[in-house]
Amino acid sequence: MTNYYEVLGVSRTATDGEIKKAYRRLAMEYHPDRNNSPEAEAKFKELSEAYQVLVDPQKRAHYDRFGSAPGGSGGFSGFEHVDLSEALNIFMRDFGGFEGIFGGRQSGADARRGQDVKVTVKLSLQEVATGVKRNIKIKTLTTCDTCNGSGAGKGTRPVACGTCGGSGEVRRAARSVFGQFVQVGPCPTCRGEGTVIRTPCEVCRGEGRVKSERTVSVDIPAGVSSQNYITLRGQGAAGARGGPPGDLIVVLDVKEDERFTRDGDNLWLELPLGFSQVALGTAVTVPTPWGDSELNVPAGTQSGAVLTLRGKGLPKLGGNTTGDLNVRVQVWTPRNLNDEQRRLFTELAAHEVEPEEGGGFWSRLKEALGA
Repeated sequence: MTNYYEVLGVSRTATDGEIKKAYRRLAMEYHPDRNNSPEAEAKFKELSEAYQVLVDPQKRAHYDRFGSAPGGSGGFSGFEHVDLSEALNIFMRDFGGFEGIFGGRQSGADARRGQDVKVTVKLSLQEVATGVKRNIKIKTLTTCDTCNGSGAGKGTRPVACGTCGGSGEVRRAARSVFGQFVQVGPCPTCRGEGTVIRTPCEVCRGEGRVKSERTVSVDIPAGVSSQNYITLRGQGAAGARGGPPGDLIVVLDVKEDERFTRDGDNLWLELPLGFSQVALGTAVTVPTPWGDSELNVPAGTQSGAVLTLRGKGLPKLGGNTTGDLNVRVQVWTPRNLNDEQRRLFTELAAHEVEPEEGGGFWSRLKEALGA
């Protein structure tokens, strides 16, 4: 398993600031736009994968405790490897993009990119078992239908900026003790977009987008856990004046089921039974995420014994296997006996045999105590 602290070259006690500083330094070194070596891309993705875990307090705490996380990039189990697109988005999200760090600028389209939208979807354990399709209503910015997102009024269109000639950037010559150099920066007139709107749209007022509500469908696969997330590319807020849309990030929250304790793909269930049931053996109906199932309890089952229903747990995310339901038997002792029960138990006591006869545990314990 990859050690994310070693990847970033920081200690386990590193602060958020130290983690960000280490990631920024290494990411700039291995960024594909700057480093053309064959291994640079893989290293850049590995750095981004480690950073996105350690910079998140919840994911970092889970990683420190279990060596895995409740959510990987792209959506699910443990820490899945990020692809190049996700790695670049992580870097740009927190540090403004590679070009911005070195004094360049984002393209007009990137500068107008819509915001990412984050929503939480609650799931039951039954939905985790089978997978589910959800329709999510989100209130966000959508493309203006009146101007088709251009921001220009009816019958008009954006025109090239007169200041920068449509390039979106301006150059200024300056002198220093080292000689003359040229500074390049975003155009102050068009804010780096390269175009200006003479007559803004009356509906969106030149933004090219308006507030509205829409419904997005998302397929949630079986086997997910809390804090897993699904990224729907381009389903976030619309970009300004024709800019690319942001992403919709669906964070999953699995509601606790008081009947079960989850252990990865396996489930645990505590089953209280009476003396007579475990002594004689019985068949009982137990709940599972797939519906009720019958469980055979053999005669003589001891308290604490675990009986397993194979394949009645949860599916492995992205796999073809299903976990088990482990049923732990707990012998229930009645607190208040009525007269008839007391009589029957008294009669039973006269016929009881010593547990573990023939040199078993109780006999050895008596010998140790000198009984």
